[in-house]
Amino acid sequence: MLELQFTRRFSMGHRLLSDAAPRCAIPHGHNEFVTVSIRARNATALDGQRNMMAAFADVKRRWHHFIDTRLDHALQLGQGDKLLDWFATHEPENYQRIVVTPGDPTTELMAALLMAKLNSFLEADMPDLICHQLTLRETETNAVTISGPVEDVLPQLDRARSQCWWWRADDTISNAHLVSRDAG
Repeated sequence: MLELQFTRRFSMGHRLLSDAAPRCAIPHGHNEFVTVSIRARNATALDGQRNMMAAFADVKRRWHHFIDTRLDHALQLGQGDKLLDWFATHEPENYQRIVVTPGDPTTELMAALLMAKLNSFLEADMPDLICHQLTLRETETNAVTISGPVEDVLPQLDRARSQCWWWRADDTISNAHLVSRDAG
């Protein structure tokens, strides 16, 4: 089976409040690499002419734009983090640069959310393609890989899919414009 694979680097900050390691509760950052593998939903043979599933540039254009303009140098916080209220009050201009997640923004959760987001983009723009696998490398020695149906690993939430930024084919990184911060 043919797959397209490409990697993008971004810098981020986060903190984990539920983690057993107290040092992760202090805002800190990582230079992360996200590698995605794209497949055709229905595999077909190369055509003897163009001989490609899709042009790399076409497949990665929207994804790289999202990574570069929305995720790079963004702060990732869980929906219940008190820093969200602090930013809303003291630095509202920076609130839009916060990725808001359901619970702690762990590497595992972010890998699943990013896979869902990429699949939302593909469904809207190139419905014959799907992200089959995504690897999010947090450090040189730590990475999370997700493959298969992303719905199986995402938290089950009591709200419509349209209220979850990761299911929308747009550049949102939080649901702040749809629901209150307290509701996530």
